[in-house]
Amino acid sequence: MRKTFQLQVEGKHPDRLLEAIKHEIRKYIKRERRRELPEGMDYWDFDCRFGASKESAEVIHLSAITGLIDGVAKEGGKQFYIEILAKPAQRKARPAGSPESESPEEG
Repeated sequence: MRKTFQLQVEGKHPDRLLEAIKHEIRKYIKRERRRELPEGMDYWDFDCRFGASKESAEVIHLSAITGLIDGVAKEGGKQFYIEILAKPAQRKARPAGSPESESPEEG
């Protein structure tokens, strides 16, 4: 998905438009995750870019998208550009001594 979203459209309430944009983005991500993975791959990873325009877009993490969209809306921005590209990825094994690989103690 490479798209510039308008945040101010005549005849539409800004809050409803914002929710519709977020819904479209979530729907795209869910659709991409349902696609069949290539042989040897574990999950779909996403390369994301976000900015006021295509030229000013910067690389971001997938989980930061909603917060950035809300930030643009609060600042009164008229539009934003988002790019979300799915790519197959394979999980890497954690090193044996890392704290994430040890089970937490209950107590």
